[in-house]
Amino acid sequence: MTEEFDDGQKQWLQGFVSGIEARKAADRLASRTAGAPAGGQAIGPDALQHAAQDRAVAAGGKLVAEETAKRARHPLDRWDEVVGRAEAGQFPKGMDVFLTKYHGLFYVAPAENSFMCRLRIPNGILNAWQMRGLADAADAFGGGYADVTTRANLQIREIPAQAAVNLLLAVQDLGLTARGSGADNIRNITGSPTAGIDRQELYDTRPLCRAMHHYILNHREMYGLPRKFNIAFDGGGRVPVLEDTNDIGFVATEVTGGEGFEPGIYFRLQLGGITGHLDFAFETGILLRPEECVPVAGAVVRAFAIHGDRTNRLKARLKYVIDRMGRDAFVAVVEKEHGAKLRRATGAQVTPRMLADKHGHIGVHAQKQAGLNYLGLVLPVGRVTAEQMRGIAEIAQRFGSGTIRFTVWQNLLISDVADRNVGVCIAAIAALGLGVEASAIRRGLVACTGNAGCKFAAANTKGHALKLADYLEMRLALDTPINIHLTGCHHSCAQHYIGDIGLIAAKVERGEDSVEGYHVFIGGGAASTAEQAMAREYATSVAYDDLPPLLERLLAAYLAHRRSPAESFFEFCRNHDIAALRDLAERAPLSALAA
Repeated sequence: MTEEFDDGQKQWLQGFVSGIEARKAADRLASRTAGAPAGGQAIGPDALQHAAQDRAVAAGGKLVAEETAKRARHPLDRWDEVVGRAEAGQFPKGMDVFLTKYHGLFYVAPAENSFMCRLRIPNGILNAWQMRGLADAADAFGGGYADVTTRANLQIREIPAQAAVNLLLAVQDLGLTARGSGADNIRNITGSPTAGIDRQELYDTRPLCRAMHHYILNHREMYGLPRKFNIAFDGGGRVPVLEDTNDIGFVATEVTGGEGFEPGIYFRLQLGGITGHLDFAFETGILLRPEECVPVAGAVVRAFAIHGDRTNRLKARLKYVIDRMGRDAFVAVVEKEHGAKLRRATGAQVTPRMLADKHGHIGVHAQKQAGLNYLGLVLPVGRVTAEQMRGIAEIAQRFGSGTIRFTVWQNLLISDVADRNVGVCIAAIAALGLGVEASAIRRGLVACTGNAGCKFAAANTKGHALKLADYLEMRLALDTPINIHLTGCHHSCAQHYIGDIGLIAAKVERGEDSVEGYHVFIGGGAASTAEQAMAREYATSVAYDDLPPLLERLLAAYLAHRRSPAESFFEFCRNHDIAALRDLAERAPLSALAA
């Protein structure tokens, strides 16, 4: 048949057929490397991930579907697909839902037929113009609001398919990014929210969070992990960052002397925190200079990428690598990746950390800069409208330094407000429908997205949290703040195990029907508040309608039987076994209003 074509046509046809054969060969290679070792050493920016996958297969394991998809084509190389779906007004399907999270877009159906976009805000700090720009983006491309997360971050929700890329571009135009904010990646880097302004802090965490943020963005191997990963820096300030709930926690500490130690500020290295799996990070006994923290974090992440489980996502977090290898063996791998032995704390004279205040994120507080203050705003379960975002930006710019600081408690701070301007700021905040004071119930009220916006959640956590606060405020005169955390599923985004009262949603059988309800845990705490403990199970499968009176009785028992007004709810719970607490609560009368 080629005799029917001229030379130009023949040349084109040969090239066309060669291209088809080349693509077939590439497909065969991709299929082979996804299921078995390629036989050669992996090279390139994804070498660490590919080598780990090859070792898993060589050991007789089978890669999970997510690992196979990442191996076939890295999610960060799928931008054209993201753009193409947006132009077609389509949402991703199947494995593409997972892969699209690498670009910060979460398709949250069936809860909502829309995207959620999660950002990356190192140390949780924005400028006023960025806050204003995000408000505009939420209005133009989302639902006109944002949610503050428990990683001092923001999420914009209700994004139509066709608006997804425009939203991402709007975020990038503000000097921010959503890259790697979901799926098997390192999440937002958290640091002390009062960094640089805290009277008791030992170290300003802002430069470290910024450096860690850009280290991740510029090292491709940081995107080759078997599961998600969390990093936090605690500078020793008044407001905790819950560093011990992270895979890596850095805790500023002062060394005053000791053989071989130059006095100064160091960071204690903690590893393996994951409270949803009932573990706090453990102390490694390693002290790092501030400039050593980011390189060592990179070494820890690489060690995790090398040894993390690629065959079972339920066991693919850092905790399980350390449990399997042992703490000392894992630290040895970290030192190998770092290229040097790490400094042990043995013999160091270390000053104890000043206590943090888990409710210090609310109210007006003096800064270390004379005559200046930071104001902690209460955001109802972390939600803020675009109009409120613009108002907050205007207040921060007009009366402060234009700096807005998010906290892991789902609220925000406006810093650098002069003494003379505190009153007018409070009035302006009130005009937005917000405030700088809250009841003992609302000061520590934390709730995840819930089933109104998350397909995993078993209850409407944000709605229930607000109703629960209304109920308890009318019936109890609490003089000590109580942290109540409501989480919708086992992912524990609201960290229910570290709340004074932790609630995890569950479907509860009521006759032939299934209703929304919760399992109840009490007596949890975290970080440097001197209250580190996992909450204990108090009640199971409580229908939501029965939950408010159950908690009312428990809190009434606390008020009636605590040893003194100074005894916290955490201490009260720890001073009694669960059976005794149930008995005290059962005998506590409900208020007259409840009756």
